[in-house]
Amino acid sequence: MEEGLVGPRIYSCCKCRNHIALHDDIVSKNFQARTGRAYLFTHAMNVVIGEKEDRQLMSGLHVVADVKCSDCGEVLGWKYEKAYDETQKYKEGKFVLENFKIVKEGFYEHI
Repeated sequence: MEEGLVGPRIYSCCKCRNHIALHDDIVSKNFQARTGRAYLFTHAMNVVIGEKEDRQLMSGLHVVADVKCSDCGEVLGWKYEKAYDETQKYKEGKFVLENFKIVKEGFYEHI
C-alpha cells in the first residue's frame, strides 16, 4: 500500500454521506445529467432502484430507472435497463450518478 493513502476512494450521497459507489467502478466521466456533469459506473451500492420507464436522453431512447439513496431517498441518477440503439447497449445495467448529488471521500493527495 502506498504511503499517504488510506482506504478505498468512495462516492457518497451528498445529503447523508451513505456510501454509493467506488471510484474504481467508473466507466466514463463524460456524461450529462439533469443537474450537469455525471459519471457512468458499473456498480452502485446502498441504493433503491425505482420503476422502469422509457426516457428520451441525449443519446436516444432508453429504458431507465431512477436511483435513490437507500438511507435518505435522494435521487442520485438513474440505471440504464435497456438501450434500443445497438451502439448504446454498453450502458445496459450501468449507473449514471450526477456529480452534484455525490461527494468524494477517501481521495488523498501524495505529500
